[in-house]
Amino acid sequence: MPKKSSFSQEILSWYRANKRSLPWRETKDPYKIWVSEIMLQQTTVKAVIDYYRRWIVRFPTVESLAQASLDDVLKNWQGLGYYNRAKNLHKAAQMVVQEFKGVLPKDPQVVRKIPGFGPYTVGAVLSIAYDIKLPIIDANVRRVFMRQLGIQGLADTSQDKAILVHLLKIMPDQHIGDFNQALMELGALICRSKEPVCNICPVNKHCKAYEQDIQELIPAPKKVEIKDIKAVVGIVQDLKGRYLIQQRPSKGLLANLWEFPGGKIEKTDKTPQEALKREFKEELQCDALVGNRICEVSHYYTQFKVKLTAFEVKLQGSLGPGKYIWVSPKDLQGKYAMPSGSAKIVEVLIKTRHS
Repeated sequence: MPKKSSFSQEILSWYRANKRSLPWRETKDPYKIWVSEIMLQQTTVKAVIDYYRRWIVRFPTVESLAQASLDDVLKNWQGLGYYNRAKNLHKAAQMVVQEFKGVLPKDPQVVRKIPGFGPYTVGAVLSIAYDIKLPIIDANVRRVFMRQLGIQGLADTSQDKAILVHLLKIMPDQHIGDFNQALMELGALICRSKEPVCNICPVNKHCKAYEQDIQELIPAPKKVEIKDIKAVVGIVQDLKGRYLIQQRPSKGLLANLWEFPGGKIEKTDKTPQEALKREFKEELQCDALVGNRICEVSHYYTQFKVKLTAFEVKLQGSLGPGKYIWVSPKDLQGKYAMPSGSAKIVEVLIKTRHS
C-alpha cells in the first residue's frame, strides 16, 4: 500500500504540471463548479466545454438559473442528453436561492438533500469549491483504483467499498480539490479504459495491475447490446407557415422535450406511412395525409440507435386534445428543447426551406 504522503504528493505534482486548461478550473465559484460537474456526468469533456461556456453566459449566477423557465433551461441543455440532469439543476437552483440565499451550503448532509446531488457530486463540488475533505468515485477513479489495487471484475459500484477504504487512507489533509481532480485527470489521460499509458503514469510504482502486467484486463469489459429502432414523424405546417410540435410526458424517456408528431414503427405496420397515420390517430385523434419523404436521420442513445424518417403531412380534420403547439420556423430552431434526432430534422428544414 502506498504511503499517504508518497501517493498524494506524486499525483498532485503530476496534476499541476499536466492538467488540461478547462474553463471550470478557472473559478472557485461553487455554482459554476456545480454546473460543470452536472454537465460532465455521462458526457465527455470535449463535448461539454462549449455547452458550459454558453450556459454561463446565459445563466451566470444561480439566481439567473432559478428565475429562468424550464423550457429555457432545457433549450440551453439541448444536445447534452439525460435531460433529468437539467431539470434537477433547475430545481436545485431554486432551492438554493429560496432556502440558502443563493449560496451552496458547505455541509455535505445538507447538500445531499438538494436535487441532483448524489455522493459523487457532493464530494466533487464541495472538495473543489471549498476544499472539504471528501472522497469521490466516478468511472475514471474507479478504474484507477481497480488497477492500483489489482481488483478484477466489472467496473461497477460493487467495487466502491474497497476503493473508498483505500482512498480515505491515502487522501492528503489539504488541497483536496486538486487531489480529486488529479485522480479524475489520471483516469482520463493516463489510466485510460483502452491502451493505458502506464510507462508515464506518476503512480505506476504503486499499481498492482502494472506490476503483474494485467492492466488491459482490468476492469473486465462490459458487453452492451445496441438495439435498432425505426421511427417516423410528420412535418405539418399551417397556412401561416408554422410547424406543429408536441411535448413529451413529464416522466419517462426524454421527458418534457418537444418533438414532431409520430412514433416507433411497429411490426404490425406495413409501411412507414401506415405507422405515421396510426400515430397521428392515436396521439392527435386526427387523420393524416402522408406526402413526400423529407429526410432520414440517425442518432445513438445509451442502448439503442434510432433511425428517424420525416414525411410531409397534411391534416384531415381537426386536432384532438393534447399538449401541442404551432411554432414559427425561428422559434422552432431557437426556443424549444428537442431530442437530438428531432433537432437534426429542424436543421434540415431550416436549411432547405428557410435559409
